[in-house]
Amino acid sequence: MSLPRASVVVPNYNHAKFLPRCLDALLHQTVPPHEVIVIDDASKDDSLEVLQAYARQHPLLKVVRNEQNRGVCFTLNRGLDMAQGDYVCFPAADDEVLPCLFEHLLPLLAEHPEAGAASGMTEWRDEAKGRNWVHGVTMPDRSCFLNPDDLVRLAQTGRFAMSGQHMLYKKTALQDAGGWIPELRWFTDAFGGWVVSFRHGACHTPKVLSIYNLFSTSFYNSAQNSARRQVMDQLLRLLESERYADVLPRLRASGLLGGFGPDMVRVVLRHRAHWPFLSTAFLRHAGRRTAEIAGSRFFPRWLANFALKTFYGRRAP
Repeated sequence: MSLPRASVVVPNYNHAKFLPRCLDALLHQTVPPHEVIVIDDASKDDSLEVLQAYARQHPLLKVVRNEQNRGVCFTLNRGLDMAQGDYVCFPAADDEVLPCLFEHLLPLLAEHPEAGAASGMTEWRDEAKGRNWVHGVTMPDRSCFLNPDDLVRLAQTGRFAMSGQHMLYKKTALQDAGGWIPELRWFTDAFGGWVVSFRHGACHTPKVLSIYNLFSTSFYNSAQNSARRQVMDQLLRLLESERYADVLPRLRASGLLGGFGPDMVRVVLRHRAHWPFLSTAFLRHAGRRTAEIAGSRFFPRWLANFALKTFYGRRAP
């Protein structure tokens, strides 16, 4: 079977100490990608020296530098435009993909060219709270293609879990979805993944394919609640626009927006136009996320880990 070409785009800003681990993982895949593009966003550490040393040894690696700091969304979109592959993935410089990433995902995509994306499971490591778990164990226990209706049913029962840390996106599908939309900030990856998957369907494999390192300084942890709510409102308004009219009914039915927790509930309740999102599935997702937040803040570590493994369909590796 002829495999499609995969491009890798890695955004980097001041992550020189993580780059060797990230690049070694990408450059020593059992099935190599077509190219690895690292775009340095005007780092102030020695990232460029590390990247240039790797580029001299690995022709697969292309190093690009923004002349000034432009932010992660600009950097990701620049890489998306540059990518020559049929599919593109966007691992972070401080994360790690496992050596079998393309070995598992590219044959699935070759078998199901209608799919807009493909992913497996991810091991999350929360440095600040001393917790770790596997994200994605609630998905089917076999490699398969899931059409948009399949994904809605999984989401409604709390089983939908796709891993943006290593997800392979069909390049044209992600571009049609708007790429990485800067105004959505912390939620741009979730938005892009959902639009692509709920438009075209997605492939899944029950294999751990990446490690996601969640640090106290991570972009994931950088938002204040008021700013997050403003961006959540923008996300909903964008979904309600004509451009995403085909995706909106499926995302409403899935209830996935409730997974953003109590802040999203407040945003939906505040604006009548958003009320159609208030489904049983939405409230179920919101309740689970609220319980998870409360548990991580107030439970002792052992009990929070127990809750992750028992109540949220996750397990420690």
